[in-house]
Amino acid sequence: MGKMWLTLALGASVAQPAMAAVTLLNVSYDPTRELYQQIDKAFAAQWKAKTGEDVTIQQSHGGSGAQARSVIEGLPADVVTLALADDIDRIAARGLTATNWQSRLPLHSTPYYSTIVFLVRKGNPKQIHDWNDVVKPGVGVVTPNPKTGGASRWTYLAAWGYAARTYGEAKARDFVKRLYQNVVVLDSGSRGSTTTFIQRGQGDVLLTWENEAKLAVREAPAGAYEIVYPSVSILAEPSVAVVDTNVAAHGTQKQAEAYLKFLYTPEAQAIEARNFYRPRDVATAKRYASQFPALKLFTIERNFGGWARAQKVHFADGGVFDQIMAEGRH
Repeated sequence: MGKMWLTLALGASVAQPAMAAVTLLNVSYDPTRELYQQIDKAFAAQWKAKTGEDVTIQQSHGGSGAQARSVIEGLPADVVTLALADDIDRIAARGLTATNWQSRLPLHSTPYYSTIVFLVRKGNPKQIHDWNDVVKPGVGVVTPNPKTGGASRWTYLAAWGYAARTYGEAKARDFVKRLYQNVVVLDSGSRGSTTTFIQRGQGDVLLTWENEAKLAVREAPAGAYEIVYPSVSILAEPSVAVVDTNVAAHGTQKQAEAYLKFLYTPEAQAIEARNFYRPRDVATAKRYASQFPALKLFTIERNFGGWARAQKVHFADGGVFDQIMAEGRH
């Protein structure tokens, strides 16, 4: 009888089906590769311990605007973690996710934030200290294209805000025009701009994410590059969302939602901070405060009327940026 019970028990154990592995696709913007490699590993371990289910997260990276267009055109993202809210609004406008996506997660679905800084070469030979220095004749600027990237739109608006505050709103357009006259390479995304500046040696200053600049300094030979914090920059808030139609088709809604909620946990916030993204969690922010200088920051809502207005005025087809570029660089 004992042997029969043992045989039945073993048989029942063997007959139990293995839990199927789940794969998520996170469509993200350019400089988050290193961040999400670490986030994905931590989330997969936590999810396995909690549910017994194996989950694999695949990544897609590129300029934020271009990534949003890819999702709209059919890239089957389960989640998007893009450089700015307007890119996700465009996905929502096509019915791929809910228009109230920002209300689904804390802090308007922005688990971390960043800002725009200057990366210069050793010794800062062109003596670049603030926004007025990057528009001087003879300064070579490297920054992405605002039509395809996210950091580039934050950069454009930070420069506009500085000019409006310093010289008056009426002169801001000319200031920003002079900045783009100095651009030597207009890459499609921020990681491409970093490659242009560091590996190809072009330009005197890279206008980029704080986290991208800090990563470049950490990975380069000591003293090869310096970060310059301008007198004022912008509160840059990358946003995250579940792509509703895709998770419904894939059967991955619970995993995708858990993945984005994980970004707010102390474990993930510490990973974000170690990758030079400014954490939202107060305790984590205090622990890593020494690596994030205090800054005066413009905001998209207060200074530009929100992303819908900023996009329409500055970055839509025929907007101010297109006008500036059409006028030529000289």
